[in-house]
Amino acid sequence: MTIMEPARPREQRKQDVLDRLTKDDDLWAATASPDGRPCLVPLSFLWDRGTLLMCTRRTNATARNLTPAGEVRVSLGHTRDVVLIEGTAELVEGAELATESADAFAAKLGGWDPRNGTAWVYLRITPRTVKAWREENELADRELMRDGAWLV
Repeated sequence: MTIMEPARPREQRKQDVLDRLTKDDDLWAATASPDGRPCLVPLSFLWDRGTLLMCTRRTNATARNLTPAGEVRVSLGHTRDVVLIEGTAELVEGAELATESADAFAAKLGGWDPRNGTAWVYLRITPRTVKAWREENELADRELMRDGAWLV
């Protein structure tokens, strides 16, 4: 039998989301091709200036699916502690990424630095919506960000 914990206040959920964005290493990124074919991949990330910064090969479906629309959905956590973010992603060439961001990304990934590799591109996701919940008792107030603005 699962014992449900009391629902967290929205302020606490926002803080928990920010903690995960700072401390977690990986997320699941979902995109779709122009004909609607889904693609779901794990990617390492950095929470950077209110955006998610990731990297992938420019030839991978994830990078290809982001042009021209740039729509993406990412998820952190397991099924009993979900953070779901929808936003717009832009491709950023390594040479165009701010040095501070590239250095922080490389440091978080244990020194891997893709900015000089032509096979790689960065993906910068600007969140539009953020939802977070653990159990059914948090579903009603799961929306924490709408239209890019925190609600709490």
